[in-house]
Amino acid sequence: MANPKKRVPENVPGDFFVDSTCIDCDACRQIAPSVFGEAAETSFVKAQPVSSADRLQALRALLACPTGSIGCLGDDDVKAVMKDFPLVVEGPVYYCGYNSPKSYGGNSYFIKHAAGNWLIDSPKFVMPLVRQLEGLGGVAHIFLTHQDDVADAERFADHFQSRRIIHRHELSSQPGAEVVLDEPGPWTLAPGFLAIPTPGHTSGHCVLLFQDRFLFTGDHLDWDRDKKHLSASEDYCWHSWPQQAESMRRLAEYRFEWVLPGHGSIHHDTKQNMRYHLESCINWMKTRG
Repeated sequence: MANPKKRVPENVPGDFFVDSTCIDCDACRQIAPSVFGEAAETSFVKAQPVSSADRLQALRALLACPTGSIGCLGDDDVKAVMKDFPLVVEGPVYYCGYNSPKSYGGNSYFIKHAAGNWLIDSPKFVMPLVRQLEGLGGVAHIFLTHQDDVADAERFADHFQSRRIIHRHELSSQPGAEVVLDEPGPWTLAPGFLAIPTPGHTSGHCVLLFQDRFLFTGDHLDWDRDKKHLSASEDYCWHSWPQQAESMRRLAEYRFEWVLPGHGSIHHDTKQNMRYHLESCINWMKTRG
């Protein structure tokens, strides 16, 4: 639970607040951008929710927070919001919520599929979410983009008897993974599911393209909500920035309408506009060496 005595000073007065345990993961700003803002080292409440819709989003952000750093002093029924996760993105694709501190608050996603449901990267293993996933038919496959975002994947795999899929260069994070991807790739994992190697952020980083529409990008590519373009992070590139730039260039061979990142905002656009933004990102990366 967040501690009112540890409120960060940037919070505006009111029921909702962020405390100093915040790790600035951005999850709350993704879910409730009208309520939460970015300070120097943490998130903060920039505007108390007024409408019922904004208050609902703020409560969802409270539940998704990986470190329990968001508090609410109102009489809201937080338990009622637990059933909102996973949240529908579009069609069979969901955002899981319950971001895990083990992956620095990274996002994870769920795909409901007739041939077996998929989890992309891992949220916290918490029973409210587990029960919801059980109600949706369980989890047959767990695709792990890279070692940073595996979180509780092993617990989900044990519970649902799922097969975990990860690149060999990331295998130290999930040594018991059932499916190991080897270079060169790409790999068709099932009809409509294509794993694409995107080394750079880590040496074995991969993204998953679903139905040529939904691109689950891990920490390779995200949407910058402030600058309104696709982006990559040089500061958080752990392996090779030049290799990440080359991976981005190869990714331009594919078409997609959705970017669903581990960190950063989900974004939807036409395939033509996505290609434009991706090429702009590639050109920017070239200027960074």
